[in-house]
Amino acid sequence: MKTYKTGDIKNVVLLGAPGSGKTTLAEAMAFEGKVIDRRGSIENDNTLSDNTELEHLYKRSIYPTILFTEFKEKKLNIIDTPGSDDFCGGLFSAFKVADVGLMLFNAQNGFEAGTEIQARYARQMGKPIIAVVSQLDNEKANWEATIDSLNASSRVKPVIVQYPVTTGPDFNAFIDVLMMKMYRFKDDNGTREELDIPESEMDRALELNNILVEAAAENDENLMELYFEKGTLTQDEMRSGLKLGLAKRDLMPVFCTSGKKDIGTKRLMEFVINVAPGPKEAPSLATVDGHEIPADENSSPVLFVFKSSVEQHIGEISYFRLVRGKITEGMELINARTGNKEKIAQIFAVAGKNRVKVTEMYAGDIGCTVKLKGTKTNDTLCGPGDIVQLAPMTFPEPRYRAAIKAVNSSDDEKLGELLNKLAFEDPTILVEYSKELKQTIVQGQGEHHLNIMKWTLANVYKIDVEFFAPRISYRETITKVAAADYRHKKQSGGAGQFGEVHLVIEPFTEGMPEPTKYKVAGKEIAVNVKGKEEINLDWGGKLLFYSSIVGGAIDARFLPAILKGIMEKMEEGPLTGSYARDIRVIVYDGKMHPVDSNEISFKLAGRNAFKEAFRNAGPKIMEPIYTVEVLVPSDKMGDVMSDLQNRRAMIEGMTSDSGFDRLTARVPLSEMYRYSTTLSSLTSGRATYSMKFASYEQVPADVQDKLLKAYADEDKDE
Repeated sequence: MKTYKTGDIKNVVLLGAPGSGKTTLAEAMAFEGKVIDRRGSIENDNTLSDNTELEHLYKRSIYPTILFTEFKEKKLNIIDTPGSDDFCGGLFSAFKVADVGLMLFNAQNGFEAGTEIQARYARQMGKPIIAVVSQLDNEKANWEATIDSLNASSRVKPVIVQYPVTTGPDFNAFIDVLMMKMYRFKDDNGTREELDIPESEMDRALELNNILVEAAAENDENLMELYFEKGTLTQDEMRSGLKLGLAKRDLMPVFCTSGKKDIGTKRLMEFVINVAPGPKEAPSLATVDGHEIPADENSSPVLFVFKSSVEQHIGEISYFRLVRGKITEGMELINARTGNKEKIAQIFAVAGKNRVKVTEMYAGDIGCTVKLKGTKTNDTLCGPGDIVQLAPMTFPEPRYRAAIKAVNSSDDEKLGELLNKLAFEDPTILVEYSKELKQTIVQGQGEHHLNIMKWTLANVYKIDVEFFAPRISYRETITKVAAADYRHKKQSGGAGQFGEVHLVIEPFTEGMPEPTKYKVAGKEIAVNVKGKEEINLDWGGKLLFYSSIVGGAIDARFLPAILKGIMEKMEEGPLTGSYARDIRVIVYDGKMHPVDSNEISFKLAGRNAFKEAFRNAGPKIMEPIYTVEVLVPSDKMGDVMSDLQNRRAMIEGMTSDSGFDRLTARVPLSEMYRYSTTLSSLTSGRATYSMKFASYEQVPADVQDKLLKAYADEDKDE
């Protein structure tokens, strides 16, 4: 195929709710560019996108698909993304490397749930959007209602470029108010004729043309002056104004299509070529320190890997955008993260599962290569001597977590390898073996997201797994001062064991004064600090360990052993076996034996004295609390708030956000299992949420009683 220079490339991402027609439009675009000879269909499982067994099963996109088309001597790189928010990782990857979004609106549904969520992501990423009203050939298509919903819900001003002459099964023509022509289609393969606008449509076309001219003029003072002078603008002047407005996200041009009948595809691609920002006009990608990298094809190469996959018989495939410079087959680049050399043995343009071999690529283009040795998603490859590292993609925090194990324990090792492989391909999947919980925890964007993982493991890799509620990382602490002493004594012939430790424990808070004296159970204990050790615990919180030994009651060489014993018990809290935290320990007395005392004796004495004191110090279980932010349609706020309160949530605030309410609450993690499924059910999929760890807080007394009983029962079973 032809090699394309930077100025001849456009990168677009297809957005929209499930069922909005993204895959069908992508197929029509590839057909119009002669990348394929005939169009496939979702029903027949033969489209360039949605080409996996799983997508054939569900009849919708699960994974992002990269493809290209060639049109009017230009190359359009297209990324078809899933509509479900459970698979938003692919959307965020596409946003990183695409310069403009084509947002599809199903003419039966208008501005629907998935659209709201994806439009919000586009706003966060600052990506300009072209609206494409699709499926106008459906008998339930309603153009006016769709436009009304865009006007009511879109944060970017919709400006009509085209409108259909009629909708439904007879849809075969539209009026283009930029070109001031009617386009009528003779068949289902995009064959069109260009006609004058009928007299019956002229008034409406002129009115919309005038609105379009005004919208274009608003973006440039010179154009505005021309408009005032002439009362109109030429087509080129309009395109110039629309280009500025689109790039600034001040307006959203609206087109009408039927991907199934290939109606409107060519005009849409012409507009993208003429008006949408390309690699040179779009904001440049930036390095980790904020330095922008312009799409200069004459500079040293910089390549960003935005997606990785593994295919049988091929191995690892790295999908990239060439941010700067030019690459050729056989070129060696440096991985900015590892410093290692990577050889670009082969370069491919990507059309779904089809890969077209090319010998070179220029800045702005998207392609893939194979068998890189140590490169993964978010890595930057650079020319030697000019190493830069691009800012990585930031994916949403996981919203759903589950414990996972193989049904057959003999598959445990293989399961671990496969989970890491799936996480390599999808960065929104997080996998962790928790030593504390003794479980493998997988996290994703929703229950459906993890169920897809389960299906893949069972059907592709032949490993059956089961999900279950993960244990919670509780913490244990104390609420008051307590003292204890413990004597460890063991005699069994020869050298024995002897160690006695007296200690005080109390809750630790930042800024509290140093210990001086305590009164515990009527007994006064004076403290004369001789040594202090402050330990930041790996699991959060602190342990402060003080030595207040006077008169040589315990030799200083045994203090590390006492601390070790205390730390062992901190790692296995006395209440539920959870980690303990935020405790101050003062060892103030004890005894030793000139022959039998040793480190093991004092470790055991310290451990048991701490355990006894802990039980008498008002012990409390603490649970992880997360800040949960829910963006919910205003009419569903009551249901969502009621559900959160049933989850022991503390509502912190509410703000309005264009037809939505933003609800912030603090919720125990133990109450968030399967929340994504419940929220989707309550709001018909229109709400979304994020969650982030906030703090540890004490559980209510009734919850603590249940946890203690459950731990006792589990301990009894073991």
